[in-house]
Amino acid sequence: MTESKILLLDVDGTLVRYDTSVPTSAAEAVRAARARGHEVFICTGRAKAEVYEHLWELGLDGMIGGNGSYIEHRGEVVHHQVLDVDVVEQAVAWLQDKGLAFYLECNSGLFGSEDLPEQAAERLGKTPDFVRSIFPEMIHDTSRGHDDVNKISFVLPRGMELDELHRLFDGRARIGSWTAAGVEDEFGEIGQLGVDKGAGVRLLAEHLGRDVADMIGFGDARSDIPLLAACGTGVAMGQAPHELQALAHLVTAPVDEDGLAKAFTTLGLV
Repeated sequence: MTESKILLLDVDGTLVRYDTSVPTSAAEAVRAARARGHEVFICTGRAKAEVYEHLWELGLDGMIGGNGSYIEHRGEVVHHQVLDVDVVEQAVAWLQDKGLAFYLECNSGLFGSEDLPEQAAERLGKTPDFVRSIFPEMIHDTSRGHDDVNKISFVLPRGMELDELHRLFDGRARIGSWTAAGVEDEFGEIGQLGVDKGAGVRLLAEHLGRDVADMIGFGDARSDIPLLAACGTGVAMGQAPHELQALAHLVTAPVDEDGLAKAFTTLGLV
């Protein structure tokens, strides 16, 4: 591939390791691809508040955040929609009643419950200090940000079914789950209906005046299925689940084995 492409990178498990560190090979690949004229965006579940400076310093052209609820291109906000405040407040009350630690994912900040480091650490088999290190700017005040919530994540106990949440928010919110460690889903999620990475890709393509055929999506999790399905070319990381690998045009090495850089080389992007 030699013509200019739009590269859309999932963050956790794709651009960064599950401990949130960026492989040197990935950083070098991103910079080399941009030097060859390709545009590079992250396409992530993270809100803008969780995209820290060391990621922007890679030279990103923009982001699709909140699994498609926020789009930015070179500092311009292209699209932003948030959860209904009534949904947020009902969700907060439900989570507090169940004693589940959670955080509100807002562009203005990450607003977490006081017990989030301890509950998340126990669920992940890590220490509370490790959890604090991956959320370095977490604000422990869940009374804030209710009008700026892209989605809500909460610690998902092993064996917990989400049927009650599906019934409670039927027709008003999307209920799902995701992994922070790449092994099993440790977090539940309350998100927006009709919002996914694929919808974000199509909105970005329209803004850029580009065909989705010129877009290459890279991902590692089930939430990346709409991303790969929307792009002309889809790349799955080596540790991705079978359903994502089956959809991909290319399966590369795992994130810990320079998978992103190897994919860039295979596709002729660097």
